[in-house]
Amino acid sequence: MKLLQRRLSRKQKRSKNYEKQRLKVARLHHKIDNTRKDFHFKQAHALCDTADMVFMEDLDYRISAKGMLGKHMLDAGFGQFRTIVKYVCWNRGKFFGEVDARGTSQECPECGGEVKKDLSVRVHHCPHCNYVTDRDVAAGQNIRNRGIVLISTTGLVGKETACADGLPGVEVTKSRQVSKSRKGRTRKSLK
Repeated sequence: MKLLQRRLSRKQKRSKNYEKQRLKVARLHHKIDNTRKDFHFKQAHALCDTADMVFMEDLDYRISAKGMLGKHMLDAGFGQFRTIVKYVCWNRGKFFGEVDARGTSQECPECGGEVKKDLSVRVHHCPHCNYVTDRDVAAGQNIRNRGIVLISTTGLVGKETACADGLPGVEVTKSRQVSKSRKGRTRKSLK
């Protein structure tokens, strides 16, 4: 990519060779985009194969992209991945939900107590209930718990109420191609 772009910058603008090189760069960008999108679809289908409900943090990726790892976040296409997961869940009849992202790594998934820690601390250790696990695993459990609370019916408490009947995104898979009624007309009858 870098080599092709460097060659493009050395060509005289609007020349025949410039246009040929510009097309090479565009083809490479298109190939990278297709490869990324293919990977996202495969991961989304793998997620839907393993679970009936998928929960993700409702992050604003534009703000995250301005940080230290901004280029890498934009290159990985996290926003596109969330959109693709939402579409695949809808298409396969699975439930997809977005939960609030604030404090998922600072909260204990077992007791709900607040456990403040720096980013360098990679193990979650709760002083209230003595629950010990990896920090990322605890954050994932918090996302799951918030998602279950999100879909729980009112008046009932607990994980056993997390059925997906009547929720948006779990109805019968809709066809994107609906055939039009011909009302008795065929190609032969039109001739």
